[in-house]
Amino acid sequence: MYKKKIKLLSISEIALKFDLINSKTKKPSTHTIRFWETKFKQLKPTILAGGRRYYSPKNVEVIRIIYYLLKKQGLTINGAIMAMNENLIKLDDRNASSIKAEYYKKKIIYKSKKILDKIKNLKN
Repeated sequence: MYKKKIKLLSISEIALKFDLINSKTKKPSTHTIRFWETKFKQLKPTILAGGRRYYSPKNVEVIRIIYYLLKKQGLTINGAIMAMNENLIKLDDRNASSIKAEYYKKKIIYKSKKILDKIKNLKN
């Protein structure tokens, strides 16, 4: 049987692909991607001998979404985590302009409920 080879990209290649470059040293900012790995459970690279990270096409797509949410939509890390975890964004609709609005809507609903709970406690 012939197995299709999947092209894996190194962490440096990913950083270059998304223009994550240190402005002073002009080297890839791989620490940004490693940080994202700690925050986003959807991002799991293959770690081979020597601790070298390699990313599948699926990982690249997850990074593309994270990059979009953080850099283009301007969400915070927590906002992007919430968007990813609550499936506010899917691979096909990362260009939707309502992602930020949906995030803030959920945040307002959450805070409103907390305020209402406090008011009810004050009445009792």
